[in-house]
Amino acid sequence: MKLDRLLGILTVLLQERQGDGSRRRLVTAPELAEKFEVNRRTIGRDIDALCMAGIPIITHQGAGGGISIAEGFKLDKSVLTTDELSGIIAALKGIGSVSSQANIERTLDKLHANTNAVVSLREPVIIDLASYYKGQLTEKIETIKRAVLERRLIEFDYYYEKGETRRVIEPYFVIFQWKSWYVFGYCLKRQDWRMFKLLRLWYLSILGETFATREIPPERRDFSIIFDGDTKVVALFDPSVKYRLIETYGLHCFTETDEGLRFEMDFSDRDYLINWMLGFKDKVVILEPPDIAEELQAAAKSILSRYKQT
Repeated sequence: MKLDRLLGILTVLLQERQGDGSRRRLVTAPELAEKFEVNRRTIGRDIDALCMAGIPIITHQGAGGGISIAEGFKLDKSVLTTDELSGIIAALKGIGSVSSQANIERTLDKLHANTNAVVSLREPVIIDLASYYKGQLTEKIETIKRAVLERRLIEFDYYYEKGETRRVIEPYFVIFQWKSWYVFGYCLKRQDWRMFKLLRLWYLSILGETFATREIPPERRDFSIIFDGDTKVVALFDPSVKYRLIETYGLHCFTETDEGLRFEMDFSDRDYLINWMLGFKDKVVILEPPDIAEELQAAAKSILSRYKQT
């Protein structure tokens, strides 16, 4: 999958817009395949990659159908500026860190003969969204993408705080948010929409059974809600760990007081919160809520008792 072809496809779609941003006509997959000298399957993968990079591309089925940019996506010109190209390239590079098909070594000189924007893919930015398990992540993402496109069920083992479970879901999206990759879909066991972290998901397989696309409720399409905090924490950190707070939550996540750094934040993942706080050892004291402070005390006592036994 070549970045110059991806950006070229985006340029073609943008050129099929009127000056006011309205749609002029739909571009078909065969047209794009002929223009870029690839097959239709490759164009399908390219469109999927652009969607993952945040470009709102819509495919219209049936007679007279084709591919277009969503009506709400507007640019001042029919070509991309240097800043716009840089942003898209950054997003595509991020995909490249977990996609075996991405190719980021070639230089993009120009997208269109009439544009002055020239952007090199060898810009001084390196994005790697993968973890230590990059190989497994790549395989999982590619498998889930194929299942989404083919509308086929996926099955996997899932490991979480309550133990292990085997799930079958209808996959809809692969999402990167809050430093982790997730698959969003409809869980047949829970009969509800669920988000599953890919690093906790193993023995993934695509089933032969297909599924009819469900309408995702509007409130479930706002994935940020899933990560909204439901536990408000107030803590006092030692000034020596200021750099760690800044690198995680930014310059303004605390207030400097005579007692230390007063930190207030909402957390949605209790397990993450406890583990994160334990990483500061004796450099933090939880002020609120009391149940989090009690859990940290219990964890510290358990650790101490284990060492006393050795």
